[in-house]
Amino acid sequence: MTKLLILIFIIVIGQIGVCQPYLENKTYTYQEAINEYVKLDDLYPNAKLFTKGHTDSGKPLHLFVITNDGEFNAASVHQNNKRVLLINNAIHAGESCGVDACIELSKDLLNNDQNNLLEHVIICIIPGYNVGGMLSRNGTSRPGQNGPEEYGFRGNAKNLDLNRDFIKCDSKNAKAFTRIYHEWNPDVFIDTHTTNGTDFQYNMSIITTQPDKLDPLIRNYVREKMNPAIYQSMKAANFEITPYISALNKTPDRGFKDYLETPRYSTGYTALFNTIGYVTEAHKYKPYKDRVEYTYQFILKTAAWMNRDYNQLGLVREKAAAELRTQTKFDIFWMPDTVNYTEVDFKGYRAEKKSSITTGSEIHYYNHDKPYTKKVKYYNRYSASKTVIRPNAYLIPQGYSDVINRLKENKIKMNQIFADTLMEVEVYYIENYKTVKNPYESHYLHYDVKIRKDKQFVKFYKGDWYIHANQSGNRYIIETLEPEAHDSYFAWNFFDGILQQKEWFSSWHFDDEAAEILRQNADIKAEFNKKKLNDKEFADDHFSQLYFIFKRSEHYELTHNRYPVYRLVN
Repeated sequence: MTKLLILIFIIVIGQIGVCQPYLENKTYTYQEAINEYVKLDDLYPNAKLFTKGHTDSGKPLHLFVITNDGEFNAASVHQNNKRVLLINNAIHAGESCGVDACIELSKDLLNNDQNNLLEHVIICIIPGYNVGGMLSRNGTSRPGQNGPEEYGFRGNAKNLDLNRDFIKCDSKNAKAFTRIYHEWNPDVFIDTHTTNGTDFQYNMSIITTQPDKLDPLIRNYVREKMNPAIYQSMKAANFEITPYISALNKTPDRGFKDYLETPRYSTGYTALFNTIGYVTEAHKYKPYKDRVEYTYQFILKTAAWMNRDYNQLGLVREKAAAELRTQTKFDIFWMPDTVNYTEVDFKGYRAEKKSSITTGSEIHYYNHDKPYTKKVKYYNRYSASKTVIRPNAYLIPQGYSDVINRLKENKIKMNQIFADTLMEVEVYYIENYKTVKNPYESHYLHYDVKIRKDKQFVKFYKGDWYIHANQSGNRYIIETLEPEAHDSYFAWNFFDGILQQKEWFSSWHFDDEAAEILRQNADIKAEFNKKKLNDKEFADDHFSQLYFIFKRSEHYELTHNRYPVYRLVN
């Protein structure tokens, strides 16, 4: 029997492999990583590698699931009061720490080294999200990064930054992620990254989903219980971390603020559905081995917390989901609070100035011979600057299939109108907006959107869509359909057709009618004469004067700049 066990042990070790590339300043290629998970799938009945759709590269997106009982039915997981941790790796394929860390963690979990963590927790791992970027392997595209020797590229197979694609969902990768996310409904989500920019003593900084935009129950749970526990457990194990550094004045010793991750980002997207999100930012300038180990430890400590506090974590999310169904007031835009702050002990390096050897300009640098620990102002509060009252329902014409399909993919409950009908609804007109000058992730993003409200009777047709705003997905509904929200579908150009006027006039023909309109409408005439008096450019422009009258006549189309998502408010 002993010989048989030894033989089995040798075979198992041989199949798993003891290779740890990160110890040699290397990282797994895409195929090497998948091969490791295939081996684990073959060896362990409580681990399974799934294929979850395709990516823009043409290759599949995989999901590796580890349980303690071999139950892989996602629907039954929450029913059995288990918590789900979803980990996403290599969204920026040059930031590969999570790829290596998760393979090592999977082996340890399945070899029983950390198996006690699986009593109340299911681990779901996306081995490599940006498959196209992982295939585009190089060692030069991230200047100054301290290993590995080769790594992937930030852009995916369509040259998209996938961490700007979650809400607009242009890539096949994002569509596959959406399916994974809603299938498993993770309680906690970790997106593994590598950061650059500011230099400091820590090997890792952490972005926590900005708590002030979370449901109050989850906000308090994260701030008062979960974050302190994870930070403390990391420190106790000699893996001290710091909040992500977004410096207010170039260097962190002058203060730094929380990063606001809106729904274009992974943790901003998952927050719409009450998932607690973390972004691990291993420090680019630290040795690769250390970065992988810190990533491993953060995932491990997070899973341990989830396993200990599984019941409370589940109750908080359950209550938050129920509250969303009846919540009437929703914040849709946030600004940093630059007045209130807390002070934290921060371990940095003194920032000094020198002349650039390239340009001769004065630049700052971090002097590693002068480390410090001191109190630094940490601005970790945000205030809502725009708020909306939830309508009873939204109505969307069926022609906007790109929006409708995204709502469906995110499990939003919708009904089609069964007959042509006329309804009084609240409408928005886009009064003003700005647009970026250069394309941003394949879009010309709108911002600083201003609206005007009106009530009108609008004709809807059989097949148009009716969306009740009484769902646990209300935040997703509201933050995509309210045009003033940070990452609304209006901001991402899904409704740009309304911004172009379709019907016009011929100046020579409309001139007589314009005069008649002024004769019959004293208010329009008074407004017209006042503008001519006060605006010389207008007074000298024949067409502008006719257009002024045209816009106030019955000829001007109601649909110009009328946002085609309507609110039913009574």
